[in-house]
Amino acid sequence: MAILLFISILLIAACGLIYELIAGAVASYLVGDSIFQFSTVIGSYLFAMGIGSFLSRFIRRGLAYRFIWIELIVAVVGGFSSSLLFLAFAFTQGFQLFLYLIVIVLGILVGLEIPLLMRIIRHRYHFHEVVSHVLTFDYIGALFASILFPVVLVPQLGLVRSALFFGIVNGAVALWSTFLFKEHLSVARRLQAVCCAVIILLSVGLVEGKRITGLAEDNIYADEIIFSRDTHYQHIVLTKWKDDLRLFLNSHLQFSSRDEYRYHEALVHPGLAAVPVPRHVLVLGGGDGLAVREVLKYPQVESLTLVDLDPEMTRLFSTNPFLTGLNQRSFLSPKVHIINADAFLWLDSSQDFFDFIIVDFPDPTNYSLGKLYTTVFYSTLAHHLSRQGMFVVQSTSPMFARKSFWCIVETVKQAGFKVYPYHTYVPSFGEWGYVLASQHDYTPPTSLPGGMRFLTLAGLPSMFDFPPDMAQVTMPANHLNDQVLVRTYDQEWREISH
Repeated sequence: MAILLFISILLIAACGLIYELIAGAVASYLVGDSIFQFSTVIGSYLFAMGIGSFLSRFIRRGLAYRFIWIELIVAVVGGFSSSLLFLAFAFTQGFQLFLYLIVIVLGILVGLEIPLLMRIIRHRYHFHEVVSHVLTFDYIGALFASILFPVVLVPQLGLVRSALFFGIVNGAVALWSTFLFKEHLSVARRLQAVCCAVIILLSVGLVEGKRITGLAEDNIYADEIIFSRDTHYQHIVLTKWKDDLRLFLNSHLQFSSRDEYRYHEALVHPGLAAVPVPRHVLVLGGGDGLAVREVLKYPQVESLTLVDLDPEMTRLFSTNPFLTGLNQRSFLSPKVHIINADAFLWLDSSQDFFDFIIVDFPDPTNYSLGKLYTTVFYSTLAHHLSRQGMFVVQSTSPMFARKSFWCIVETVKQAGFKVYPYHTYVPSFGEWGYVLASQHDYTPPTSLPGGMRFLTLAGLPSMFDFPPDMAQVTMPANHLNDQVLVRTYDQEWREISH
């Protein structure tokens, strides 16, 4: 009996933390700025738990009965929390209201659980044993959940089904609590029936989890979703309409197959074609293989190393027939070596040198990405460039995120490089910017490889000319300990969206 009781405490703690992590993850995926989302979600959740603990003092009768009902409500609210958040984002303008309402309700309910449980079992143990046992298993449950969430739950079940699964766990705790505390209950059978009904409801939700996600995503994305998956690192969605294939990472468009060639030709060739003999090339990010496709147009390239954090991305773009057709099976080239690692850490440990480096990360929507746009990161790149080497950075829109663009330019400059910012028009994104950098003067290329669909030598000079509405503005550099770029980027895009 004691073992079951302490397992219940462990599971209660695990469920509570899982709901908190899911709320933070969903908000990060859909809204961005992961540090702000997790910080406010955790703070609100802990504050609400404090309210719940305070309110528990006013529950004086029927402790076991009320504890079981609280478990059932937590099971339903927590189990469907992720589904409700996705649906709120898709169908309402009040996502933030729903987010904090769910977080506060769950926090209050979870805050009630442990004090009530301690009072229920206080007659079975000495007070110091009650406190010791309950807190020990509460903390063990938190550790269990924090490891299980990123390693198993998100990649295997996804956020919607993970919440539903732990809702079932809460329902199961409620059910066996009717047996653990039967001497305190006068309506045990009625409660058991309700517990079974809740478990069945959540089980149906678990089975239909993909349909719930699909309903929300069908309203978020305009086109047919042909692939959707949560990985350890991000939410990947592919949509298709006629011949237009689109990739979204955490709800942010990464490319459209109708015009991605404009983006990738502009990213790769102004710099790579200017390197006298580019034998060794490094691509950081670019897990879609589209930049790699452009690099392979240079026969003199002997080796190409691609470092991308997410193995699911590189696997998908190595095997999916829609996608391998788009990147022309670039990952299957014997010249290409794929490494799934954090580019920041990999650069610090690598001893290799490259003639050209392509930095093709997603925009700096959060601090994890922002570290890849810092003076520290660009200074590290210098240790991997050959004497003739250059690198290029995709640098968001100089039109819609003008301050962010010139912040990146200033950051590269302060890392010790000569900078050559340029831009081009990509219909899916509008004006898009890049920063070409080297420790020597840039000489524009005199030839381009065959197969260009957009880029021409005659058009290159105009790309380095910025009209008044995109002209340089004074911005500080982005440092690792003060990521002004992330804050600036978030502010600029919020202004555009409103």
